[in-house]
Amino acid sequence: MKICVAGACGRMGRRILELARLDPDFEIGGAFDIPALAGTQLLVGIGERQPTPLVVSGDPASEIAKADVLIDFTSAQACLRNAEIAARAKKPCVIGATGLTVAHKTELITLAREVPIVYAPNMSVGVNLLFKLTYEVAKILGIEYNVEIAETHHNLKKDSPSGTAVRLAERAAEALGLDYHADTAHGRHGIVGERPTRQIGVHALRGGDVVGEHTVNFFGPGERIELTHRAHSRDCFAKGALRGAKFVGSAAPGLYDMQDVLGLK
Repeated sequence: MKICVAGACGRMGRRILELARLDPDFEIGGAFDIPALAGTQLLVGIGERQPTPLVVSGDPASEIAKADVLIDFTSAQACLRNAEIAARAKKPCVIGATGLTVAHKTELITLAREVPIVYAPNMSVGVNLLFKLTYEVAKILGIEYNVEIAETHHNLKKDSPSGTAVRLAERAAEALGLDYHADTAHGRHGIVGERPTRQIGVHALRGGDVVGEHTVNFFGPGERIELTHRAHSRDCFAKGALRGAKFVGSAAPGLYDMQDVLGLK
């Protein structure tokens, strides 16, 4: 399978290229980034005797045309533009960009009528298991247990809260019969009064070079349950994206997530 990587010069883009080179199931068909980075030469295969030089393009359409699947970890707006190009070329997509709005997701649903798309705010196998566990634990414990979610990321992360934290809150809300948008408190400040029973708290910490950490707390009478996932490197996200590429390469048109890829539904 030939993959095309959008945002090839970014941290995730580079790591996906590195791991794809180590997997005999993949070839690097294309790589592109913003026009200002066009012409950048990447050495893919660090640690090998002869790393492969790869010149990054600034033309998404030409690079996508050379590949079988697009993998995109860019921004919310950029990933939609790239997905539109891929859909016109009948190329499946794997999208790991975060910060997508409801309107963005609606547009993805429309594009997925033409090609299969895997979209997930977090591609890690462990995090997707955490999504499932959060729903199941919340369903069992019920509304009497207060759900508070804390996420920590490096100081260069642009969006807050993380897409993963949002999805964790959505899963808890689904299990508890709550509405994410109406019943979520993003941090607290000032005289806010007693914590409502029908509320989910989400808190974001930023600092240093933390790859990603998420903890879902269930505070109950006389006890507390914690579910935590810590990413030690970006490899877990990159490997998940490549796993998604293998899935989407043979899937029918439609919008999928990593729960579909991993068979967790």
